[in-house]
Amino acid sequence: MKRTRLLSRLWEFQNKYGYIPDNAISEIAQKLRVSKIEIEGVISFYHFFYRKPTGKYIVYLNNSIISEFNGFKDIKAAFEKETGCTFNSYDNNPLFSLFETSCIGLSDQEPAALINFYPFTHLTSEKVKSIIEKLRNYETLESISNNPTCKIQYTPTEEKTIFFRNYSIGNSLKKIKPNNQNKLLANIEKAKLEGRGGAFFSTAAKWNACKASKSTKKYIICNADEGEPGTFKDKALLNNYPGLIIEGMIIAAFITGAKTGFIYLRAEYKYLLKKLENTINEFTEKGFLGKNILGIDAFNFKIKIELGAGAYVCGAETALIESLEGFRGEPRIRKYFPTENGYLGHSTVVNNVETFAMASRIIELGPNFINTIGTKQSKGTKIISIAGDVAKPGIYEIEWGTSIQQLLHLSQATAPHYIQISGPSGECINNSEFHRKICEEDLICGGSIMVFNKFRSIIQILENFTKFFKIESCGACTPCRAGNQILYEKILKIKRGICTSKDLEEIKQWGKIMQYSSRCGLGQYAANTLMMAVDKFNDYFNLKVETCTDNCNVEFDMQNAVYDYDLIINTQANNLQ
Repeated sequence: MKRTRLLSRLWEFQNKYGYIPDNAISEIAQKLRVSKIEIEGVISFYHFFYRKPTGKYIVYLNNSIISEFNGFKDIKAAFEKETGCTFNSYDNNPLFSLFETSCIGLSDQEPAALINFYPFTHLTSEKVKSIIEKLRNYETLESISNNPTCKIQYTPTEEKTIFFRNYSIGNSLKKIKPNNQNKLLANIEKAKLEGRGGAFFSTAAKWNACKASKSTKKYIICNADEGEPGTFKDKALLNNYPGLIIEGMIIAAFITGAKTGFIYLRAEYKYLLKKLENTINEFTEKGFLGKNILGIDAFNFKIKIELGAGAYVCGAETALIESLEGFRGEPRIRKYFPTENGYLGHSTVVNNVETFAMASRIIELGPNFINTIGTKQSKGTKIISIAGDVAKPGIYEIEWGTSIQQLLHLSQATAPHYIQISGPSGECINNSEFHRKICEEDLICGGSIMVFNKFRSIIQILENFTKFFKIESCGACTPCRAGNQILYEKILKIKRGICTSKDLEEIKQWGKIMQYSSRCGLGQYAANTLMMAVDKFNDYFNLKVETCTDNCNVEFDMQNAVYDYDLIINTQANNLQ
């Protein structure tokens, strides 16, 4: 299907011209046999494609809440001052264009920005001035950008470390032998591996469904579109252990019979693209990818990398598949699982980066080793990214069952008050819940923890989160499209001091509507944190709202306010007549 090349073709023109001109759309439409209107629709869906000319250097400044609390406004002002441009507008400046963007996976090194997708971290006004001067003097982005290392702050004792232990290419693949698919699958099941992207669906069940499928073609997709604000755990694996991920994909291919795999890499991690390509080449040279892998007849598997273009909703597996197929990344109506009808209508396995890496370690180390670590229901370890008001932000590999209190101690949190678990779509907890443990039996965590001390504005946090969902909603379903806008307006009312207890009830009502009727996880979980915060921080909100009766109306009524004035003016006018 030619249309599957659409995303990569759009990137070719975006990279070449800084935008996608009319003639490019005409050329793509003719070669891929896709209408120009459809191509326009795809372009408009993604943040990083432009239809108007941009400068040579496109700056993407992260506006996440961690960035806000670490000097975002000052850095934004510095970029505008030094470039003479305005954020989120087209200034016809041949050198620079400035845009805000959501989390870029550098929450432990804020404020941070990408310039033509080269990372710049720990920004200050002085550093911004220096960067712009160097670019004006023709220094290359590659030479002046940062190489953001993943700060692995903590791992368990050696006998309990799973992910960040010594790695040698092919260790898990050596366990692959002809006709032992069932044994490998049984080991995955015995280790109770569940999807680490947040859904926590049984990996063995998913792979077995694909294995049993009669589909003529099968595909393995690694979801590396880690877009949840505050999350950067998958980046640590992509950067430090890319081979571990690829081995997990190869094992999945061997079990299911898939011949083709994709790594869907978020554009914000484009600086890791070359490393991934080099790793794939190394695997191919060693006979771990290609034809007759490991000398096993007909065991053929290849991996392609597809670059996303900036759409949080593509983290949903069906939206990701739509994007790979060359369509807008809108989630499909849940009629079939991807293992039944996935990429191009064929059986497809979609798992995230951490899941594939864990699968590789399970096969390498054995399920018995994994099952000695963790809790009764959650086996092994979990990778957590911690950011915010902590002295040691970064990556933590923890044993399942570790408490929030232990994590706050390890990360050296300062006066923790509000903790956000699993990003804005997760849940918030207050200081009465710090005893809770990260595991399936208690507090499920997809991988992100943001810590905010008692001096941070809870309303500012919630406003940032809600604005993020409002912008990232694909707009395909009304509950999400309208619900996020309504919730955002409610937060603005709280900020203006005109919110009532009735508004807080309406927040919960709209949240329930979104949970029950949105077509994908974005809408279903977007209101979670706001609804929880109203209850868990009720003392805070009680100070922000007026107690309301049925006749209460504290909003400003323009018509009522000008009634007397209009009456006088109209009376005078009538007298003059």
